[in-house]
Amino acid sequence: MDTITKRKFYYVYILGSINQPEHYYTGFTENLDSRLNAHNTGKCLHTLKLEPWKLKSAVAFTNYDKAVSFEKYLKTSSGRAFAKKRL
Repeated sequence: MDTITKRKFYYVYILGSINQPEHYYTGFTENLDSRLNAHNTGKCLHTLKLEPWKLKSAVAFTNYDKAVSFEKYLKTSSGRAFAKKRL
């Protein structure tokens, strides 16, 4: 097993509502599949009304603090503009 497969990743992700494509949600997780499933099965109150969701973009970090900082940035007005243009 090489070092990359042993490394723990932290993900900052952007979801898009399938039924209302103008709506997005940005979040943080250590398990993308599980988190997307939670968003699509009513386990997340913030996204419940706009489900189902699809994964639009995800960025993997090996550093927890950098991942959390990037998520916070994406939730600012300049971060949302960056995500809309680049992600």
